[in-house]
Amino acid sequence: MSSQLPDNELPGVWKDADATSLRGQQMALMLTRAKVGGGVFAALGGVLSWHVGRLDLAAMMILIGFSTALVSELTSWVHEPERAWYDGRAVAESAKTLAWRYSIGSDPFPVNMPRDDAEEVFRARMTEITREIDDVVVFDAADRVITEQMDRLRNAPFVDRRAAYIEGRTLAQKVWYAQKARYNRSRARLWRLFLILAEVAAVVLAFGRVFGQWHMDVAGLFASCIAAGAAWVAVKQFSPLASAYAVATKELGIQASKLRSVDEDRWPLVAADAEEAISREHTTWLASRTGRVSNRDSD
Repeated sequence: MSSQLPDNELPGVWKDADATSLRGQQMALMLTRAKVGGGVFAALGGVLSWHVGRLDLAAMMILIGFSTALVSELTSWVHEPERAWYDGRAVAESAKTLAWRYSIGSDPFPVNMPRDDAEEVFRARMTEITREIDDVVVFDAADRVITEQMDRLRNAPFVDRRAAYIEGRTLAQKVWYAQKARYNRSRARLWRLFLILAEVAAVVLAFGRVFGQWHMDVAGLFASCIAAGAAWVAVKQFSPLASAYAVATKELGIQASKLRSVDEDRWPLVAADAEEAISREHTTWLASRTGRVSNRDSD
């Protein structure tokens, strides 16, 4: 269907913010892996007593592990990849919401608004959502603020705009949320199992030491593994995300059903409500990560 709005037809602001967020996420997760992995590696060195001549390999492992964790922490502090990840995602989602609202004639860009007026409002909204993060995201001035496909969809008949929004936005987002809900739920179970097994093993070995059946002190190693697993689960937030995505999936299914029967007169407000359902999930995600509530998507 030509009356669609794929991601490559979204404004340049979305592309720049999305790319920045993705780089920030990759860097933040890489540094987190290095920090927790370095701690576990150092703890392993504390358990072992390897020597090659006068060289203490166990002490070398401790040095490498803690040095890796330190360098990772300093790199995270200097480059702030989490800020790029979170703020970039907030701007990307807000830009995508504005693009869809403009393209389908949703509030605050109804199709009876003159094109120049709609563009002026659109540019003002884009300026507002990007003003605070110019030092985080580099916006390419050559990218178009309103793409040809956005105008093409905006000028399409109502039934085409409605169908494009239901299929290309609401249901597509519903499928994405459903997949992410299943993925995060399965990862939450796997990590919970890992932590339980690690704790059981630690208890068994502790009993062995109490009764003299086990002489190696691995308490520090297991404590480090459990702490590393808990830290990774906290960063990834598998269970909260699974719940949030499941709620969003259900809500978008309800919205899709409502959108199919809405008439053109009520379309601007009903479509805006559907966008709010998507925005609420992202606002919850951002608040869970940073403690901040984004109002970039609000009217």
